[in-house]
Amino acid sequence: MSISIERADWHDSDGETLRQAQRDELDNRYGADTEPGTKPSADDIEVFLIARAEDGSPVGCGALRLLDRGAAEIKRMFVVPAARGTGVSTSILAALEAEAVARGITVLRLETGPAQPDAVRFYEREQYVPIPCFGYYADSPQSLCYERRLEQAS
Repeated sequence: MSISIERADWHDSDGETLRQAQRDELDNRYGADTEPGTKPSADDIEVFLIARAEDGSPVGCGALRLLDRGAAEIKRMFVVPAARGTGVSTSILAALEAEAVARGITVLRLETGPAQPDAVRFYEREQYVPIPCFGYYADSPQSLCYERRLEQAS
């Protein structure tokens, strides 16, 4: 699938639609909204990306939320079911990693859960390694946390 990835405002209507689709899918998998901590918002998201198919339709999204110095968290990573398995998620992740490197971020972390084995396989394939849960997720039995150290451009 040929896609383009663009930076978008958090309140972009396509972004809101994609994030709601993700929320609906996660609620179905877990039986309710089980996300610990503060939900991401325009106030704490450093960058928000939308992937679009050739016809301009939104097929995925992802965001970065700054954590501590040199670290950020991947948030709202989502690809519509019809575009899964086509490389969209890999492209979004690569674009998020490039945005992180451009900002001097050396570590990306993320949280997923046991009802998302597809996400676990994807992140492990992309060289994210399991870590002890951090921040809001530290005491969450539904959380699996990962990180990847990024190489900085010279």
